[in-house]
Amino acid sequence: MDRSLVIGRLGAQLDTAASGADWDGLDLAVRDLPRQLRALAVKGPWSAAERAALQRLRASHDRAAQTGAAAAADLQARMDEMRDNKEGWIAYALAGETEPGEIVQ
Repeated sequence: MDRSLVIGRLGAQLDTAASGADWDGLDLAVRDLPRQLRALAVKGPWSAAERAALQRLRASHDRAAQTGAAAAADLQARMDEMRDNKEGWIAYALAGETEPGEIVQ
């Protein structure tokens, strides 16, 4: 039985979740990956095609990790900027509340 198709589907799940910023889906795919690979591994030695599919899966995993790390870094930068500008945002919000004749909804 050639396991290359199953391995390819695992890589596609990682690629799809990462490229779509589906962090919950990526988390599930990554968490389930060891169990699925162990289940495939018990079926015997890997063929050359299966080893190549595993290398592609590893590349998909690496890309997904890089995508997640980049998104986390972007989020951290946004959070840092918000923290750094917190006093200005509060002052702006308070100034808007005290403007005469303005209705706040």
